[in-house]
Amino acid sequence: MNPIVAIVGRPNVGKSTLFNRIAGERIAIVEDTPGVTRDRIYAQAEWVSKHFTIIDTGGIEPDSEELIPKKMRQQAELAMDMAQVILFVVDGKAGLTPSDRDVALMLLKTKKPVLLVVNKVDNKNLPDDFYDFYELGFGEPIPVSSSIGLGTGDLLDEVVKNFPQDMDTELDEDVVKVAIVGKPNAGKSSILNRLIGEERVIVSPIAGTTRDAIDTYIEMDGKKYLFIDTAGIRRKSKVYENIEKYSVIRAYASVEKADVVLTVIDATEGISEQDSKIAGLAHDAGKASIVVVNKWDLIEKDNHSVKEYTKKIREELPFMQYCPILFVSALTSQRMGKIKETVDFIFDEASKRVATGVLNDVIGEAVMMNQPPSDKGKRLKIYYATQVGVRPPTFAIFVNEKELFHFSYQRYIENKLRENFGYEGTPLKIYVREKNRK
Repeated sequence: MNPIVAIVGRPNVGKSTLFNRIAGERIAIVEDTPGVTRDRIYAQAEWVSKHFTIIDTGGIEPDSEELIPKKMRQQAELAMDMAQVILFVVDGKAGLTPSDRDVALMLLKTKKPVLLVVNKVDNKNLPDDFYDFYELGFGEPIPVSSSIGLGTGDLLDEVVKNFPQDMDTELDEDVVKVAIVGKPNAGKSSILNRLIGEERVIVSPIAGTTRDAIDTYIEMDGKKYLFIDTAGIRRKSKVYENIEKYSVIRAYASVEKADVVLTVIDATEGISEQDSKIAGLAHDAGKASIVVVNKWDLIEKDNHSVKEYTKKIREELPFMQYCPILFVSALTSQRMGKIKETVDFIFDEASKRVATGVLNDVIGEAVMMNQPPSDKGKRLKIYYATQVGVRPPTFAIFVNEKELFHFSYQRYIENKLRENFGYEGTPLKIYVREKNRK
């Protein structure tokens, strides 16, 4: 496991900007609005060949009992429990505040290495009240400007010095990446929390609580997973704030990063056009997918409910007939175990390779059973095929003329591939090439 570095501090001191600077890309939402980062955000980072996980947290308001600030504080405390090194960020322009002292008291109790980071020091001239930060009891403060990168190299030098010597800092590639997408309040965070057995994502009755895509690394039954709980995707007409716009972009990016996508549908609302569009993100990106119908415990069932609901989903998602459908309840844990089992299965299906000889035998038999189309006296000839990629399974089929390979015949060939090789849960990509052309 890589070392974990948690970034904590009171709201609006620039934690997310520092996180983005260390991660090397704009991952956390950055706005001049206190409290924008509500959940922990994870990213992989590297410094002097040392790989580690960096966690951004929501601002700590020690005394607030309001629902969201209270849960943000709990999340930060959980991040600190997980971390090997803690970056305590304060605002160099605002100077030392009572809230900084309150956060410092929390951090002193962790007994972990804490680096005091004085942010917003935009030049080498330290502010007059810089030395006040020594009062917090964490030794020499480290001045940085995360917005322009000043001092971050010196900070990272100190970070890696504090890593435990026995921890693995090599980047772990052997991870199944799973994105959880869906409309706001469909229960994505509840599903993730139930899967991992720990409340890592804020769950509250307020729709839109999860604004960022949150990466959670876990190991189950000897396999490693990266779960990405994305912000709920709203219709474009309902995206009013810049913050929401960033979240929608993040959800698209999360799908691109994933190996398997869980599209969560609220059983009490039924499948909507927006659900279809969200599922289409995964299909268009070539990702293995599962439709997860959540809140199934709230549905009044008869003997035909699952069958009828499944038929409705198939009608609304005609392009994803290959996709398994699971009916679950994150609240009661009903059939939640099927999610991990199905993730493993369709990941293996999407990773499947077929030998060229066997592939061509199947396509040759398909051509014999159903002759290729012709146009103006010319008939399509399929010379041979080969599998050129996985996740999704990707094939190159060499023909005499691409224009003769009509969509309907391509669908027929795809169905034959599925009949013979499975590929359940994953789209297939077929590239048609003319043999006499490069």
